[in-house]
Amino acid sequence: MKLLFLGDIVGKPGRRIVARALPRLVAAHNIDIVIANAENAAGGSGLTVACYEQLLGAGISLFTMGDHVYKKRDIFALFQKTDRIVRPANFPPNAPGPVFASRQTKSGVRVGVFTVLGRLFMRPVDCPFRAADEVLARYGSEVDVIVVDIHAEATSDKQLLGRYLDGRVAAALGTHTHVPTADEQILPGGTAYQTDVGMTGPYRSIIGRRIDAVLHTAITFEPRPFDVATGDPRLCGALVEVDPSNGKATAIVRVCITEQDLACLPTPDLEAPGQEAASGSQES
Repeated sequence: MKLLFLGDIVGKPGRRIVARALPRLVAAHNIDIVIANAENAAGGSGLTVACYEQLLGAGISLFTMGDHVYKKRDIFALFQKTDRIVRPANFPPNAPGPVFASRQTKSGVRVGVFTVLGRLFMRPVDCPFRAADEVLARYGSEVDVIVVDIHAEATSDKQLLGRYLDGRVAAALGTHTHVPTADEQILPGGTAYQTDVGMTGPYRSIIGRRIDAVLHTAITFEPRPFDVATGDPRLCGALVEVDPSNGKATAIVRVCITEQDLACLPTPDLEAPGQEAASGSQES
């Protein structure tokens, strides 16, 4: 089976490139399921009901969140509305939201996902290693394939977690830093790994924000709103092939789709439901 994992979707440019590219990408590569980090989908920070519905309509089945999970109050309504979204598993036990979500593909493969935050240069959180152990012990037998979103700042945090989980999950894929790394690989135990799959959003930016605003504040210390940039939107992530009989990966390929690449992708017979709404949304 094939699964596509998309890195942090940032604002309207990220949602628009998902709506335009994802149905074509799924058709071109016969992708069975799409998972995405959506913690920056609404205005660059958080997730709203409207943005969730746009991304769901574009073809995303499961959603991970990171340190910005509670930035929009809509997330609490979403936790009541759907079981497709997970908050970091190493938040305190009483933090709102589920730590594990799963979906079954058309071929009957059960795919589950969870996310953990790193601890270096991040907000204080519980141990990600212990949290991963607890999630796997509780939910691992319920699914055939498990994907872990390692949402961390430091590459060492991500590499350590990837090695720790090797052989126990199909894929351990990094998010949060918004810059794709060139270290995609299959670890010795059969886990697909990439330190950061990159963001899905505007690359003519400073990790998704307007260059002029960020540069001005960096030089002068004068605070300015860091609005979402708009230039050079790209859909970035990792395409992973998995043997569902043992839940281990057999291949991983970096994915980066620009607007120019769209012309090379086939147009599916039927556009994904909700695509028109996603393209026309006015939310940043």
